[in-house]
Amino acid sequence: METTQPTEPRSAAEQRRKELLEAADRVVLRDGPGASMNAIAAEAGITKPILYRHFGDKEGLYRALAVRHTDALLTALRSALDAPAERRRRVEATLDTYLAAIEARPQVYRFLMHPTEGGSGSDRGFGAGQQAAPLLRRLGDELGKVIEERLDLGPDGQERARIWGHGVVGMAYAAGDWWLRERPCTRAELVRQLADLLWGRLSMAEDRPGSPGRL
Repeated sequence: METTQPTEPRSAAEQRRKELLEAADRVVLRDGPGASMNAIAAEAGITKPILYRHFGDKEGLYRALAVRHTDALLTALRSALDAPAERRRRVEATLDTYLAAIEARPQVYRFLMHPTEGGSGSDRGFGAGQQAAPLLRRLGDELGKVIEERLDLGPDGQERARIWGHGVVGMAYAAGDWWLRERPCTRAELVRQLADLLWGRLSMAEDRPGSPGRL
């Protein structure tokens, strides 16, 4: 009778996956876009096949790291958007939350958003240039949902909220990327200027009942 290998308990597998992601984070913080599967496996004290067993492939590990960091960013952005303050202050706080996140961990940002060859031979980089678009789309989708929930944008509000969500994310990404590279002004000044740019029709839309703006 053929015997089967015992499978790792789900909770133990989830804990191990978390530990491997933490090891990957340490490598990304150190190496940025140059992080490689070899370096991550060495940091975790395992072989590359074990990494592949947990994440499928290099892109699977990248996606897991992207979800990990995007979830944390979205939680912080929602907190800023829901703060009990007038709308202009909430808009500024939300922009500042995003910029503060990329400023605090620039290597993580560059790993997630910028392509690199990295490594050598079969251990080349993670191809962030091919992976960043879905990450930005997710941020845009989530922000659009928040806008729709919080603001009364009229009969075509759902479509407008989606457009605004992706537009704001695109603006923040492009401006933040440029700012992080060149540092032409303080973060506070960039926040103020971007909020000024947004402060057109956004300032005229009515808050929905029960939204943070209805103090």
